[in-house]
Amino acid sequence: MLWFMQVLLCVLGIVAFGASSLSAISGQITEDPTKILQKYLSLDKKGVRLEAHSWQVVRPFVAWLEEPVWGQVVVISQYEVVDDVSEWEILSVLEAKIPVMFEVLGTMHWESVTFVPNPHREIQYFQLKAVGDRWQIVGPQLPPHVGRQRLIDFVRWAELNESGPERKVLFNFLIQQLELNNEKDVQK
Repeated sequence: MLWFMQVLLCVLGIVAFGASSLSAISGQITEDPTKILQKYLSLDKKGVRLEAHSWQVVRPFVAWLEEPVWGQVVVISQYEVVDDVSEWEILSVLEAKIPVMFEVLGTMHWESVTFVPNPHREIQYFQLKAVGDRWQIVGPQLPPHVGRQRLIDFVRWAELNESGPERKVLFNFLIQQLELNNEKDVQK
């Protein structure tokens, strides 16, 4: 029970931190657009889009009005926003595509409750555009890109709240898969 309370407090802390730190980033078009992208990716890595109600934390940073139900989560170790403007694709004075490099570890599938390891580097170009007087991400709308430890904690929470014994076993096995691959990464 103590472990459950710690995980719950962690989840609430992430949402509260994300909401309280919104004021620190105004997103004004006079600011560097990578600040908005960095904040969005940081919150995504911490798992704010894992649940339907918590995605609202990133809502000020994006142009879309809804977050789809994702059947998968991309598990990452890190990401890097390319802040060298010469590597951006400038579409207009108020619009650009900014590359982001993700170190992907694999994909976790909700339906089958499995983790498929597939380590690789993924490059995505995030399109930022001035909407009114603020920068917003207009695309692409990707599945959540979450850090491994955060995902392990979330799956543990899901397993604790699962009532079906078969599904509990699947969640427990998923945790083992994620932790096992974590140990392999550390040994490299």
